[in-house]
Amino acid sequence: MSGALVLNASFEPLSVVHARRAVVLILRGRAVMVEARPEVWHAERAEVAVPSVVRLTSYVRVAHHRVTPVTRRAVFGRDAFRCQYCQASAESIDHVIPRSRGGQHAWDNVVACCRRCNARKGDRLPEEVGLALVRRPSAPAHHAWVYASSGYALDPVWHQYLLLETAS
Repeated sequence: MSGALVLNASFEPLSVVHARRAVVLILRGRAVMVEARPEVWHAERAEVAVPSVVRLTSYVRVAHHRVTPVTRRAVFGRDAFRCQYCQASAESIDHVIPRSRGGQHAWDNVVACCRRCNARKGDRLPEEVGLALVRRPSAPAHHAWVYASSGYALDPVWHQYLLLETAS
């Protein structure tokens, strides 16, 4: 099942929900569809476009600032599912400075990595085995909590609402 990005009435991203939940919000009048997928769901007496982005009809006050945790899914999202050493498809995460050498499990020390580079690097620094980072790791953009919370591949339509840079 696909996901839908939920925006506050002010167009601020709030969460990601199942597309089914987004349809229910629309049918109850609590949200309006902003962007639709090319899919259509068929019921006995109706057809419903599958939403990709919905906006709530009334403003919801959010009292806290989200902090994006360092998770495998979030690191893969930040690094566009690419190994940060060779640009192959990423299969694991790697601590640039190994934890056994005092490296932290933090945004500036964790990168997506392919199995081959991870095995080659092992418990050493990248320079010790002739590897170089394509891009220096850093904390993701403001709304990157979506990577960590959604469980879905990000719809390219969401980028304009999340203010994320598109991966090249």
